[in-house]
Amino acid sequence: MIRRINEQGVTVVLVEQNVHQTLAIAHRGYVLSQGRVVGQGTAAELLRDEQVRAVLLWLDGGAEEPAGGGTPEPPSS
Repeated sequence: MIRRINEQGVTVVLVEQNVHQTLAIAHRGYVLSQGRVVGQGTAAELLRDEQVRAVLLWLDGGAEEPAGGGTPEPPSS
């Protein structure tokens, strides 16, 4: 349904925690951690970004929860 709406020229903003499903249909994505954008770009660009991958692994349950609980802090730039 989202794809069909988008094909009609309508921009769709989708907020979703299912990363794999969302990136499969999105032209562009933004990854947030603790209210901050830690990555933006195409699905391929996001999946290559090490900082984004660290956040996504934790959200998908692929890594242990950070010490102290909560969402992992992005590394300082």
